[in-house]
Amino acid sequence: MRIFALSDIHLDYEENRHWLADLSDTTYQADMLILAGDISDNLELVEWCFVTLKRKFLKVFFVPGNHELWVIRNKGMNSLEKFDALVQLARSNSISIDAYHHGGLSIVPFFGWYDYSFGFPNEELLQSWVDFNACRWPEGMNASGITNYFLQFNREATAVSNDVVISFSHFLPRIDVMPAQIPQRFRYIYPVLGSSLLDKQIRKIRSNRHIHLYGHSHVNRKVTIDNIEYMNNAFGYPSEGSITRKQLICIYSV
Repeated sequence: MRIFALSDIHLDYEENRHWLADLSDTTYQADMLILAGDISDNLELVEWCFVTLKRKFLKVFFVPGNHELWVIRNKGMNSLEKFDALVQLARSNSISIDAYHHGGLSIVPFFGWYDYSFGFPNEELLQSWVDFNACRWPEGMNASGITNYFLQFNREATAVSNDVVISFSHFLPRIDVMPAQIPQRFRYIYPVLGSSLLDKQIRKIRSNRHIHLYGHSHVNRKVTIDNIEYMNNAFGYPSEGSITRKQLICIYSV
């Protein structure tokens, strides 16, 4: 059994839908896939993705990204209600959003958001970041409150102990997983990449080997920091071939 990783497949793009549909229906029947968010804000595309991947893999794991919580298409619904709808959609299609244990291996989802622990947004970010207009939160709920709302679902995950643990989130748990060579002009988006509180939760896990898969940044990377192996395998937008692999990667095998 192999464990594959993928995030940010953005199925609003036809090229990405074709790639997903063309994945073999036979090669991965004994394997598992971790899908770390950003399928689409369109619930019909999300369900199509779930149905398609469930047919190809033995088991599929998922956490929502920021795009799934956009409510532009969902009038009358706020982003927390959209999250609840996504949870129900995943469960009704047998997509796992809960911790899974198989002998000495555990696979553990972590929910999250960003709380500006990586920096405060400047005017350029406030004007350009789509979440600020596409998401809708209960009145008075700020970035810190949003993050803490999602982190509360991770309490049981932090108690996991096993020989090998693969945890995963859409959002970055620490900003130093970003490569040092990222040009300064692109770093204005760092405040909306994740939360250091997420890493504090992840580090409560006890294991001999800990792999953490994340998405969101669209910058593929593998780096070990303080004994945790951080990985990102974002499929990304069609134009991002230079920073994304455009393929599944196997991150562990049993």
